[in-house]
Amino acid sequence: MDQKDVLIIGGGAAGFFAAINIAESNSGLNVTILEKSSKVLQKVKVSGGGRCNVTHACFDPKELVSYYPRGEKELLGPFHTFMTGDTIEWFETRGIELKVEDDMRIFPVSNNSQTIIDCFLNSAEKAGIEVLLNQNVNQIKITENGFEVATKTDQFRAENLLITAGGNSKMWELIKKLDHTIVDPVPSLFTFNIKDPLLKNIPGISVPDARISIKGLKRNAHGPVLITHWGLSGPAVLKLSSLAALELAASNYDFRISLNWINSSKDETDEKLRLFKTENPKKKIGLRSPYPEIPRRFWENMLAKASIDPHQNWSDLSKIRLESLSEILTDSTLSVKGKTTFKEEFVTAGGVDLKEINFKRFESRIHPNLYFAGEVLNIDGLTGGFNFQNAWTGGFIAARAISSI
Repeated sequence: MDQKDVLIIGGGAAGFFAAINIAESNSGLNVTILEKSSKVLQKVKVSGGGRCNVTHACFDPKELVSYYPRGEKELLGPFHTFMTGDTIEWFETRGIELKVEDDMRIFPVSNNSQTIIDCFLNSAEKAGIEVLLNQNVNQIKITENGFEVATKTDQFRAENLLITAGGNSKMWELIKKLDHTIVDPVPSLFTFNIKDPLLKNIPGISVPDARISIKGLKRNAHGPVLITHWGLSGPAVLKLSSLAALELAASNYDFRISLNWINSSKDETDEKLRLFKTENPKKKIGLRSPYPEIPRRFWENMLAKASIDPHQNWSDLSKIRLESLSEILTDSTLSVKGKTTFKEEFVTAGGVDLKEINFKRFESRIHPNLYFAGEVLNIDGLTGGFNFQNAWTGGFIAARAISSI
């Protein structure tokens, strides 16, 4: 049986980050990563459309935790130890230049996730970290001297075990056998499936600042919304899916939403439409929208929904039809029937119960020297680099605790 000082299950972001920090802090420790597949860091590869959204430019721990529907309270202390500025410094000391984009997401200047992957692989090699592929763990035992881990092909002993296997249902079953509680996982980053004439035949059209809410729930979000072949996506939709992940799972993804496409009040919209009508009496209603953020094709769908002939003049628009158009702009009710995973970035709410973790060390409260970091815990953030920041923070703090032993 192969003896290791530190065994890390999961060759993803949190696993590599922790391994490198352990090895660099305590070169006397033998650190090994077990990855179940033939490739490591695949989630890093697809993140941010292949550019890797490393983190988010929020530098206040109290504000940063507000972006985590699950884990807000628990991450406050850890973020005072390691957060966004520390992440930026960590990568820059390894020659990786980062940039902040207009929406405050942070990417490598190269715009290529391979830059981050190469940074991890090179740092791991220099630190002497052993990375073993195709090691699908099927058993974990607690022993007097630490842990025994078995895969289909090998067996390992380790004094310290760090699990960073992400939202892996098989791993959660193994963790249950270690007397830990697993909060049942549900998707927390997904788009909405909608069939409605308002969205018909206009995929690819986006609105820059819509407000979206779920009927019957005190959940809302605002920001860009993208119309797709299957319904709605974009930052505001993804944020709302994360905030309401548990409630939407309970509804079997059958619910109704309200869209304020222009993020303006009904009264303000009524007044603007009346003024536009007065100033453009002889112009065709379908020629253009009074709102530049509403593209013409979407405007035509709105007119059809309001039963307005796009070829009639503004002067002929009745008060009833004007108010109907105003309501569509500010309070479109749409029925959602199902969800679609957002690209390949599958994120779940669920995982190891946070009450069972000491967040000063990211260590199990049940078994000493057993650590968890990343999405294996019941922590998930909104889209925008927050899930990676959780991985970096957890990986760093667990590494510090392990390397000091």
